[in-house]
Amino acid sequence: MTHCELHYEGSCAIDEDLLDASDIRENEQVHIWNINNGERFITYAIRAVRGSGIVSLNGSAARRASVGDLVIIAAFGMVPDSQPVPHLPRLVFVDAHNRAGELKHSVAVQGAADESTHTY
Repeated sequence: MTHCELHYEGSCAIDEDLLDASDIRENEQVHIWNINNGERFITYAIRAVRGSGIVSLNGSAARRASVGDLVIIAAFGMVPDSQPVPHLPRLVFVDAHNRAGELKHSVAVQGAADESTHTY
């Protein structure tokens, strides 16, 4: 997170390069999951300046995070089982400056954790 703008109409502003990489469209509903504090909420995406690295929570969403928090931004769609080609998700991983890095099309299968790594 690079910005929190409380006195704004609302939304999550996202660098246009990240919108393109993730295929999230302006005004599309997004879910925000804050890794730092566990907050989970829904808002919508708007464009931030291309190449700026901006990820800004605005309006009431700004109360759910602090600048520097690590957040996951997710968008979902309904895909019918009858669709001939399977839908591939787009997972965009960013660097410390919110520049798109690795792009994946699947999540690894989670196995059982080693007892020494459990977090309770």
